[in-house]
Amino acid sequence: MASTALRLSRSRLSRLAQPSSSRSIPAASSASAHAPLAPRSLLLRRFASSGGDVEMEEEGTSRRKRSVLEQEVSPDDLFELLTEPNDVGDMPSLTHRMMMEKRRMLHYFRLIEHEMPKLVAYRKPFIPPNSKETPLYVKSISYQGENHPAVAKRAIVVNVDDLPLADAAAVHTIKLLAGPRWTPNPPKDAGVMEQEAWGNGYIKISCETYSNGEQNLKWASDALDRLVEQANNQKESFADLPLDMRHVYAKVRKGKKGDHRRDRPLRPVSKADFPKEWLPRTAASS
Repeated sequence: MASTALRLSRSRLSRLAQPSSSRSIPAASSASAHAPLAPRSLLLRRFASSGGDVEMEEEGTSRRKRSVLEQEVSPDDLFELLTEPNDVGDMPSLTHRMMMEKRRMLHYFRLIEHEMPKLVAYRKPFIPPNSKETPLYVKSISYQGENHPAVAKRAIVVNVDDLPLADAAAVHTIKLLAGPRWTPNPPKDAGVMEQEAWGNGYIKISCETYSNGEQNLKWASDALDRLVEQANNQKESFADLPLDMRHVYAKVRKGKKGDHRRDRPLRPVSKADFPKEWLPRTAASS
């Protein structure tokens, strides 16, 4: 198929195979007259290591004139190499993963096309949640299946105005009973919208005593029910007791934002506090 361009002549190969005593050594030039001759085993080793492509000049010397291999490929051989079918019968692992992802997406596309229209029978009109019926904000933490102590913890937040309290005295009583669990503003992690009015503040109760999250939620809900029951009990009056606001002011002082001045924790600053005298006069007012 391929012929080497550098060949070792038969005469030189025969002379190389003859014993050194029977070979005729030509007269060396004056420059290489005293150069030592390489042994026959070394020459044969060089010839074998080069693949038979080293041309021998004289006994004892070898020199490479051209490249080690120069192959001559015919057009038919080249066409056969280009049109030879691939012997690999399987795809790489990366291609298998790509095909698996395509199959998964195709499965969901089939569900969307054939199964989702059947859900129309279960359609119900959207009714916005009523704060009087569902006043609780429930917070839980999930680590996507990882075992963590905080997974079982449950916390509930409720607006005091949404609780079934009898009168203003019951509202004041439940604030006293809640203690530091009551704050005039909603907790940041409660999920309460910023546009919602604060009203009489919020109560937050959390529990992580039990290993089950449903048990902790039940305990927190029962604790809130007990607070409401005791607040509606009119046997004793706590109207003369002031609210303990030390936990509120301690929190705002720790934030170092100046909210502890001018009674800001109980009455947040808004656009309504802007002085009307500073507003520009309109054409109607003038």
